[in-house]
Amino acid sequence: MSSYILAIDQGTTSSRVLIYNEKFDVVGLAQEPFPQHFPKPDWVEHNLEEIWASVKAALRGALEDAAQNDGQFKAEKISGIGITNQRETFGLWDRETSEPVQNAIVWQCRRSAEICKKLRKSAVARKVAKDAGLVLDPYFSASKLLWSFEKNPQILKRAKAGELAFGTIDTFLIWKLTNGKNHATDVTNASRTLLFDISKMKWNPSALKLFKCPPSLLPEVLASDGNFGVTEGIAGLPNGIPIRGVIGDQQAALLGQGCTQSGQAKITYGTGSFMVFNSGNKIRRSKNGLTTVAWKIRGKTTYALEGSVFVAGALVQWLRDQLQMIESSRDIETLARTVESSEGCYVIPSLTGLGSPYWVPEARGLIGGLTRKISKAHIARAALEGIALSIADVCQALAKDLGVKLKSIHVDGGASGNNLLMQNQADYLGIRVLRPIDRESTVRGAAYAASFGLGQRKNLDELHSLNKTDAEFAPNGISERERKAALELFRRRIKALIASI
Repeated sequence: MSSYILAIDQGTTSSRVLIYNEKFDVVGLAQEPFPQHFPKPDWVEHNLEEIWASVKAALRGALEDAAQNDGQFKAEKISGIGITNQRETFGLWDRETSEPVQNAIVWQCRRSAEICKKLRKSAVARKVAKDAGLVLDPYFSASKLLWSFEKNPQILKRAKAGELAFGTIDTFLIWKLTNGKNHATDVTNASRTLLFDISKMKWNPSALKLFKCPPSLLPEVLASDGNFGVTEGIAGLPNGIPIRGVIGDQQAALLGQGCTQSGQAKITYGTGSFMVFNSGNKIRRSKNGLTTVAWKIRGKTTYALEGSVFVAGALVQWLRDQLQMIESSRDIETLARTVESSEGCYVIPSLTGLGSPYWVPEARGLIGGLTRKISKAHIARAALEGIALSIADVCQALAKDLGVKLKSIHVDGGASGNNLLMQNQADYLGIRVLRPIDRESTVRGAAYAASFGLGQRKNLDELHSLNKTDAEFAPNGISERERKAALELFRRRIKALIASI
């Protein structure tokens, strides 16, 4: 009898549900956006109930789509569920009522910048960050959890009393899907909170003390292919479907691309852009990026190095919504191709601060090199170049940390469909850029994790045969000397931007 895996991809701006058959072909798909909330400059929030509503709407749509596309499909044939999610975003909710006690605080939010600035002076805090493989930056959950406690002592009081539950979005979805029966997360999401020790693979008591976090607030940490409970009371789904794969979005994309060997790497182009390098079964400390858990599957832990460019697709959205230069995000490539170069115009896309390897949350975006000749087409081209240069800068730093020389790199995410951006990326990296047919590698990775949890697959290397390349971009736009000069100039401009703060 045919069986299916349902995978939930809860992202920063929308929720998607995909349904895969046994060959990992997509038979059902639906996507539902949800509102973003910006109560103050540099603050970004989500309403947990709005997230849950978007997941339920996407679930309904995917089930209907699968029924139309596959005559064999029935919800009763879903063998398991996989979940992937925006990682550092977290919520707090009442254990009895499941009602949120505040809006979820999003990974992009910078409200705890001053807390992090003070913590960087503390040896204890720096040791906690090292244990986590991270840095003391507002990007991660813990400093914003501490901010919540300091701004609302009642939340801390209730947390200490055991009345509240904490969780990244995967944890919240597990809670809702199991009708409050399971409070759990996986190792990848736990590793992004600053509260987790990636060498001991458990919550760090020193971190809990530093951030005033009661242990009772936290979820149980399981492997990425662990048993996260079963569905209960979800419209359209039978009770008892096991949730057997949970993995943070960037790690999921690495798995979804089949990058299961040390030295393999991928770039995901979403709201931000994230580069993840598989570093094998031993922790390799990164001087320029982050050291994180790639996954724990079939009892074995794989680690990774990660770099972050906080604004990638969000830059295109900003050009569309705030500057109204284009009507849709897809239009930027067409506009940029109307000119042959950016004519000296340049963009540093640090609208929400600089991530790795600089970690300057106070940095802001910059458009420079303006003359009267510069048109919106030049700015559009400079924006794509700025994204590609930012990513190339980080990728080179991570490759140096890992001691590898890349010959190619895998790409996925919405903006990877932009051919001009991908050609720029190949040119500035000086290596081949490989784009898969199925660019939804993140949600595919969640389905893969579930397939291991269900025992349908036993060998990670089996994933290589499931991924087929749609397009390959070879570096041919600029010479090696021009490539080095472009990156050096970009780095000097970033240093000047930092110096001006």
